[in-house]
Amino acid sequence: MATVTFDHVYKKYGEVTAVSDLNLEIKDGEFMVLVGPSGCGKTTSLRMIAGLEEITQGDLKIGEKIVNDVAPKDRDIAMVFQSYALYPHMTVRDNLAFGLKLRKVAKADIEKRINEAAGILQLEKLLDRKPKELSGGQRQRVALGRAIVREPAVFLMDEPLSNLDAKLRVQTRAEIARLHQRLGTTMVYVTHDQVEAMTMGERISVMSMGLLQQVGTPQDLYDHPKNKFVAGFIGSPAMNFIDIPVGTGDLNIGGFSFQVPARFADSIKTAGRTVTVGFRPEHLELGDVVGPVGTIQGKADVVEYLGNEELLHVSVGEQEIVAIVDSSHRVRPGDVLDLKLPSEKLHMFNTDTGDALVPSAAAAVA
Repeated sequence: MATVTFDHVYKKYGEVTAVSDLNLEIKDGEFMVLVGPSGCGKTTSLRMIAGLEEITQGDLKIGEKIVNDVAPKDRDIAMVFQSYALYPHMTVRDNLAFGLKLRKVAKADIEKRINEAAGILQLEKLLDRKPKELSGGQRQRVALGRAIVREPAVFLMDEPLSNLDAKLRVQTRAEIARLHQRLGTTMVYVTHDQVEAMTMGERISVMSMGLLQQVGTPQDLYDHPKNKFVAGFIGSPAMNFIDIPVGTGDLNIGGFSFQVPARFADSIKTAGRTVTVGFRPEHLELGDVVGPVGTIQGKADVVEYLGNEELLHVSVGEQEIVAIVDSSHRVRPGDVLDLKLPSEKLHMFNTDTGDALVPSAAAAVA
């Protein structure tokens, strides 16, 4: 096992900077997820760990060793790609063994590793089949098994679930999480799917336009986003944002009315003429709420029934927001709604910079 450390790492393609000043330490045995939209630099960062991309500037360490000039085969890593990349003419057993044979691992050791990996991934009954005889989920397990038998210091996974259907994605991400718990090996996982990131990662690194935006546990990113980008990217459905002029009292515009929480009383004074208010769809309520609240009055345009919940698209003046409420309310399109938001669930951002307003020290301690 090993740590992976990016120390002021840059990757440039000519005049284009794909990754800019990346500083990140991935702990020994940690499951780290790199997440962000397409083109944010997450896959490039993963490929730099693998040695498939040269580092333009900075240092990359695996353990205590700088590996900038170390060949991929000598980095003690194993990678699982988006495509399964299995040899179609080989059985599952031969696919698992192929890399070990190239490294001239003893035959008895190869057989032992294959049997252990097959047991972990429930592939015992599939070892004599060829890839064309397997389902998508089974093929992905074989690809994982091929990485496991290598017994690497670091596992790298580049969107390994994107070719699976929704049900298989849920099953396979649980298998990967269990796999990490059993092996305890450092894993770096790249995805654009924030649900995968939230459910799998011990910590998450959110990237945008080549820059690392925030690193933290799933709950930390959800509860305390550093900026508007992270707040909008983490959480499904996405956070609602409303720009509201800063007055001397409450924040009011159209059908929105919010009290300024005491924790933001100081920071809002320097926020400028407007402030961006953020609130998550799942924190809106129909009915009474205990304690200080903000209120939103609007009309339900679209109602999506989800079983125990309803997802509402609500028009508030010229704005549209999304709310998730209990389906017992039986909201219908055209209904006029009075939504309430507990003030402790309110997020506030500087409209010009996108940075989250910092709660006062006294409020943070309280």
